[in-house]
Amino acid sequence: MSIFRPCIDLHDGLVKQIVGGKLTHNKAIVNHVSPHDAAHFAALYRDSGLQGGHIISLGENNREQVLSALKTFPGGLQYGGGVTAQNAGVYIEAGASHVIVTSYLFEQGSFSPARLEELVRAVGREHIVIDLSCRKTTAGWVVSTNRWQTLTEQIIDAESIKKLEANCNEFLIHSADVEGMQAGMDEQLIKLLGTICNLPTTYAGGGRSVKDLEKIQELSRGKIDLSIGSALDIFGGNGITLEQCIYWNQATKAT
Repeated sequence: MSIFRPCIDLHDGLVKQIVGGKLTHNKAIVNHVSPHDAAHFAALYRDSGLQGGHIISLGENNREQVLSALKTFPGGLQYGGGVTAQNAGVYIEAGASHVIVTSYLFEQGSFSPARLEELVRAVGREHIVIDLSCRKTTAGWVVSTNRWQTLTEQIIDAESIKKLEANCNEFLIHSADVEGMQAGMDEQLIKLLGTICNLPTTYAGGGRSVKDLEKIQELSRGKIDLSIGSALDIFGGNGITLEQCIYWNQATKAT
């Protein structure tokens, strides 16, 4: 059954909601800047029983916030942002349930099996989430790295997913074309993921209401979870409340 997965996005030391596909190294289109720190949201998710969310560091100046949030909700959050085989263990030891990795796995646009093997040796596949955030092209959905600005050679299809599943525990997939825009989900991508993914998978991008939780349940046959950011009331949105998301998860688990 599809559930809601919470998020914490950090940019320049602050919890923000941004238009992900427009993010560059020195510019961001910001939907919301929270007056609260990351630990506040970590405590909120912990106390609400919301496991399996992610905290993402976008750029520099976020380390203190990240470590504080992981300490607040040990084992409850996945961490992504600049993860490599060399530093992944630091975040697991700090309290992350998993590390989320994408750019590190690609060298000059090509997927590197050797780097994934290094990461598995460092922390174990049970602690790895592979981020396959992507953009739609004429060839299909192509994995994007470097703040979703660089297209790789990796197409998301049944063959590529099957190869990766042996070396990770989950997938996280942002649709960079609609992330942060509150303009609706990429329904074709969700259908594809529901067909080809056998591991727990979280989709993010365009979710804005309870109807979208219902829609992702229908489109993926309950196989894909949904992360909602900018539309959520705790991040200044007016499409859906955190209480509605909590109720959805509780009702889903009861069925």
